[in-house]
Amino acid sequence: MTQTTLLQYEAPWPVHAIDWCKSTAPGHQSRPRSAFRLGIASFTEDFRNRIAIVGLQDERVLVEDDYTDYPDFVTLVEANHGYPATNLQWQPASAGGFPWTGKAPSAELLATTGDALRVWEYFGDAPPASSAYVGRQPSGGGHRLSLKTALSGQSKVQSQNTGAPLTSFSWNEKAPSLVVTSSIDTTCTVWNIDTATPITQLIAHDREVYDVAWLPGSTDIFVSVGADGSLRAFDLRSLEHSTILYETPAPKGAPPPSSTRLPTSPLLRIGFNPADSNYMSTFHMDGTDVQILDMRSPGQPVIELRGHRSQVNAMGWSTTERPLLATASDDCQVLLWDLAGYTQTATSPRTANSRLNSPRPDVKKRVITDPVMAYSASSEVTNLAWSPQIPGMTMNTGHSTAPGEWLAIASGKMIKALKV
Repeated sequence: MTQTTLLQYEAPWPVHAIDWCKSTAPGHQSRPRSAFRLGIASFTEDFRNRIAIVGLQDERVLVEDDYTDYPDFVTLVEANHGYPATNLQWQPASAGGFPWTGKAPSAELLATTGDALRVWEYFGDAPPASSAYVGRQPSGGGHRLSLKTALSGQSKVQSQNTGAPLTSFSWNEKAPSLVVTSSIDTTCTVWNIDTATPITQLIAHDREVYDVAWLPGSTDIFVSVGADGSLRAFDLRSLEHSTILYETPAPKGAPPPSSTRLPTSPLLRIGFNPADSNYMSTFHMDGTDVQILDMRSPGQPVIELRGHRSQVNAMGWSTTERPLLATASDDCQVLLWDLAGYTQTATSPRTANSRLNSPRPDVKKRVITDPVMAYSASSEVTNLAWSPQIPGMTMNTGHSTAPGEWLAIASGKMIKALKV
């Protein structure tokens, strides 16, 4: 019996935000189906955007390559979102055991950003009998996706009552009630989504903030990137100052800096290597390279990945112990980089509290031009999402699925999940 290595889904609209569920559905831990669920969000330039949860049409698609009469994924449930979602995430795996005050035990949470931070409740308790209807679109029986809270605070730097649009957010793995958002009004806001209250808001950058990420294992430290071309670290225990970990060099051929604002290249995304959170990845607006930074030697990248021929749109670290980074670009390619031979893990301190003043190894930038895998899509790849490590599972038919990770990529309306 062959194991499937590619699953596909065509959405009714162009897909932008995408995330793979971090844990199986409550009460369905042994079912392969509950590990293969994606949250997706549309990108249309109007107020009619949607978010949806898609899942396997039938578990047999995981082991039968010729099982192609029906789509691999089907829409389980969807909801209106208004403006496009700039980011969408499933609750962290730790959320299942967290003592929430206002969440039903059978519910899972998703969150999106756009004109506000929205927290959604998803009930996927469809009766297992429904899987007998092969080829029939689920009628939504049992699947519910409803808005739980919409959070948009008073902006520190703008006079209107509503908060400015949000560009991204990061969900804290250790304390899943904590979410930090980034905004075009130069601020980052830390929210307690359990009590629906802001904990703190700070002016993080000189210009728009484009992305934000919690330091893995920490509930105090997060980093952000923005239009001013800087990568900064913040510690909630000492908010009076931030640490600039990296500033982009001025573009070549730029006019001499005036007294007002230095010409910089905005940084669009930031992501930590979950296996060794000394290492972060980022990329520039319109840039074709990806920079890897080491928190212990700030100031310049320690590794640069050069393989794309057009602008990079997305990147994501695998969740395994091996440092794998996937990057996606307008050149219609997804490249997979194995950084195991290039990162120093021996000196990595494992305590999140000491990370900002760890010893700095003597580092010289290394350029990597050879990815370990390349996948060509039919059009520009706009986003990607890793699955967690999915264990091998036994299906009702007696077949068993192979363990491993999957990588979902969004390209226009098409989503493809690749077995890595």
